[in-house]
Order: sequence, then C-alpha cells, then structure tokens
Amino acid sequence: MSLAVLLIPIALLLTFYRLVLDGDKPVSVDAAPVFQQAQQAGLFPVLVPQGLGDDWHATTATFRRAENGATLRIGYVDPDKDPIQLIESNVPSDVLLPAELSKDAKPIGQVRSEAGVWRLYDARPGEKALVMADQSRTVVLVGKTGSDNLEALADTLR
Repeated sequence: MSLAVLLIPIALLLTFYRLVLDGDKPVSVDAAPVFQQAQQAGLFPVLVPQGLGDDWHATTATFRRAENGATLRIGYVDPDKDPIQLIESNVPSDVLLPAELSKDAKPIGQVRSEAGVWRLYDARPGEKALVMADQSRTVVLVGKTGSDNLEALADTLR
C-alpha cells in the first residue's frame, strides 16, 4: 500500500508531462536567424530548406568562423525521430569530410535533387551521409537514419 502512495503521484506527473507539456516532443529552435547570419557573411552560397514538413524539427543551429573557413550546422530530428545534421562549409572538403564522416567513409552511390548531384556515403557505424561539393563550399547531410530521409531533406534545399 505504501508503494502505491508513491507510484500513483509519479504516474500522474509523468502523464501530465507527456500529454500536457509535450514532454516527448523534441526541443525546437528557430534556425532562420542562423541561416541569415551565414548568408550575410557572404563566405559561401547558403542552401536553406524550403517546405520541410511539421514533422521535422530543428534542434540546434550554429554558424562559426575558424582559421580554415566557416561552418553552418543545423541539427534536425526527422519524422522517424532520428537525428540528421545539415553542415555547410567552405572548409576544404579534404579536411571537412574525414572530420564529419570518418576517415573510413566510402561513397556508395549518387542521388539527384534540385540543388545538384549528391554522393551517398556509408559514414560512421549506423550513419549515412549525402555530400555535395563544389569550388566554394561543401554541403553534408549526415545522420543515423535511412537514406530516404536524407534525400527528403536534400530535396528541400534551395
């Protein structure tokens, strides 16, 4: 009986947290000011997702400059609740890709979107990545998700 006195309030609090306060929903941030900051810096052309569904959540957003270049990072939670990171950078790709995907990452195919042609990589264990590189910047989509969610995000980049 004394255990029930403890468990009932805990169950009620958890139910309130999950149902009323959306406790299971990922924390969302507004990435628009960070995209704008990267665009205003003018260091590389910035791709911005257009028309992502309500089931995508931006959870982190940063733009940082370093000696070897600048990097924009936006973290997302996809509709399957898996993490995906969008990385746009003018750091040389021979430096950026081993750091973001691992030195052992291997290209395994290609994907086309409106933004261009992407290389599909088998990255760290359990991770897939799409990479698009040109002279001015490298764009990386990497996450522990299926390539279909990576392609869905790539299709929205303009």
